[in-house]
Amino acid sequence: MNYLAHIYLSGDNDLVTIGNFMADGIKGKKYKKYPKNIQVGILLHRFIDTYTDAHETVRLSTKRLHSKYGHYSGIIVDILYDHFLAKNWHKYSSVPLAEYVDTFYESLETYYEILPLRIQKMMPYMLADNWLLNYRSIEGIATVLDGMNRRTKHRSGMNEAVVELEEFYNEFECEFSTFFEELILFSNEKLLELNQLL
Repeated sequence: MNYLAHIYLSGDNDLVTIGNFMADGIKGKKYKKYPKNIQVGILLHRFIDTYTDAHETVRLSTKRLHSKYGHYSGIIVDILYDHFLAKNWHKYSSVPLAEYVDTFYESLETYYEILPLRIQKMMPYMLADNWLLNYRSIEGIATVLDGMNRRTKHRSGMNEAVVELEEFYNEFECEFSTFFEELILFSNEKLLELNQLL
């Protein structure tokens, strides 16, 4: 899953959310140097990624892209699923997406010193272009995919995946909806377990 889903699945603890958001930059056992709630967020992120990568429904989505995008298919699906979460946000939260995103951005600024350097460098772009809110539109997703393609020095061709998004829009949305309901249950259980363990 991509940024918005990881943030949403963290519950309502700011530090768990920050840990989940920054987890990709924390390798191995380095998570142990952080406060407990950030550790919970980092470990939750890892469980979510493992569960997602192995899930049959997600594999249906990635299979649709694999012949053209190879190992980048999973990254593309993560981004597409964030689009469907943002688009259907009212089904998952009573807090409007714009308000939810603003609150998260404030939290990022509050805990700026804790964030890995990579996230600190990314933040100005994320905030200026309001990535999380812009996931709602196909144009916003096109911008994200274009940025990802540039990061791979145009090897991935990910910018072209908007074509598949539009062609198989209903299929992707149905797969997201089915999967995300299961992921919410899984994440809630893991969050409880982690809070008891650490």
